[in-house]
Amino acid sequence: MTGTTLDTPNDPRRLLGQFLRARREAATADASLGEGRGRRRTPGLRREEVAQRAGISTTWYTWLEQGRDVALSADALARLADGLDLSTAERTYLFELARRRDPAPHMMEDENTADELLRTVAAQPMPAYLLDRHWRRRAWNAAAAELFSLWRDSGEDNLLRFVFLDPAARNLIIDWEDRAQRVVAEFRADTALYPDDAMLAEHVDALRRESPPFDRYWNGQAVLAREGGRRAFNHPRLGHVAYTQVTLVPAGHIDFKLVLLLPEGSAPTL
Repeated sequence: MTGTTLDTPNDPRRLLGQFLRARREAATADASLGEGRGRRRTPGLRREEVAQRAGISTTWYTWLEQGRDVALSADALARLADGLDLSTAERTYLFELARRRDPAPHMMEDENTADELLRTVAAQPMPAYLLDRHWRRRAWNAAAAELFSLWRDSGEDNLLRFVFLDPAARNLIIDWEDRAQRVVAEFRADTALYPDDAMLAEHVDALRRESPPFDRYWNGQAVLAREGGRRAFNHPRLGHVAYTQVTLVPAGHIDFKLVLLLPEGSAPTL
């Protein structure tokens, strides 16, 4: 019921209230908004000042801090995040606790891939490569460039476009049809994270026009996590080779995926 206080210590609404209070007390008053006038008994902003910044009632905001069973819209939460000047990580945490989707578009990371990611890829002994949110290859090491020499020589940097539009991919990837269906389902799961990315939508539309298999699999509505597992290839020089794929999301760079291929048995690291 609206306004009811919850007693469970780890309830998300209670955690949300504690988080909001901590960020309010750490926030800085803005003299241009008429804040900070008069003597303050507590640090940071007053509740009414936060409520004013977010365009909600002080009572409603107070109930939020108290962990009561109330709910705010995603837009109101976004105004709260802005009013409290939350960092990206803090804003993400706020929306996770409130069980809401952030209405602000996810910003694409800078085209200049962070140097530490490039060095991480280069330092791996096994084939390793880095994908961005569009599944464009941003970096790979020498072992991956050799394993995927057909991809390298195609001149195409996007993994999906290589898989679906280059006939060489069908020769390289063992069980191509099964793998192709899985990568579409994995990619669909990724697209839900970026609903406002127009370039990503255009990328999907182009693939649907140019590749009937991609269009068919996309219409199948399958969704899968990028779980990894066994990956087998017909290497132009070494023949059949197999690896176990592990995919990692680097901390602080959520738009990227670091893909590692761990050699199986006697498979070389190239």
